[in-house]
Amino acid sequence: MDPHLLRTYVTVARVASFSEAARELGYTQSAVSQHIAAPLLTRRPVAPTAAGERLLEHAGPLLLRLDAARADVVRMVGAPEHGLTLAATPTALGSRTLAALPAAGVTLRVLAREEILAVVAQGGAELGLVDGLTAPNDPLRHLDVAPLTTYGVGEEPVCVLLPETHPLARRDGLRLADLVDARWLDAPDAGLPLAHLRRANGSGGFRPALRYEGTDVRTLAALAAAGHGLTLLPRAAATGVPGAVAVPLVAPRLVHRTELVHSGSPRGAAAALVDKLLERV
Repeated sequence: MDPHLLRTYVTVARVASFSEAARELGYTQSAVSQHIAAPLLTRRPVAPTAAGERLLEHAGPLLLRLDAARADVVRMVGAPEHGLTLAATPTALGSRTLAALPAAGVTLRVLAREEILAVVAQGGAELGLVDGLTAPNDPLRHLDVAPLTTYGVGEEPVCVLLPETHPLARRDGLRLADLVDARWLDAPDAGLPLAHLRRANGSGGFRPALRYEGTDVRTLAALAAAGHGLTLLPRAAATGVPGAVAVPLVAPRLVHRTELVHSGSPRGAAAALVDKLLERV
């Protein structure tokens, strides 16, 4: 399958227009039209057929693997980099990681969880830090986007962040099963996603009262303190928030796990950071 034709098809399906796709790709409209097999799209309106929808399911991972392969080869033949680009989720940036960063030459990219692996695979960052909920010592579950090396670099308890006036604020510990019907903050890029809570509890519920689409953990904590909903955070991030109380989650037994990911063999500043983060694990 020609990757150029596949990219053309994905673009047409995304923008739902042959002319718009042609402008975006720098092709003529007739060339774009000739690239697309008739069984994949209806023409009026422009929309994927059932076969086209199935191809789209495969197209994203296929194109990502091609980009990852290209970036991997470029890394191997290119000159060594003196700087370091680190892609991380907000809650993966603990004090130990921040202390281990080089004094200069660092670019820090704070991204959504689902972006980290793709950015590292495609060469947009030498290293990535991803995090999530898991049982103690269990690895996180990742999509197979490229051949990536993963190390666990930290685990810590998690806490439910509540306003000081909340009826549960004086508890010594909380069970996730007792919070299914509570009002929650939906902050997939700043806190621990509600989907992780549902998976950990093996049930639905955990309905959002407010959705926060930023990446600032302090803003998320302030929303919880103001009573807009509960949120689950690593203990370090949940402790000491003005107007809020961090109550440990005691059941099920879960931890906030952080993992370091990279492609190929890190060099220079990236290799030094890997060594620092692994030396006490």
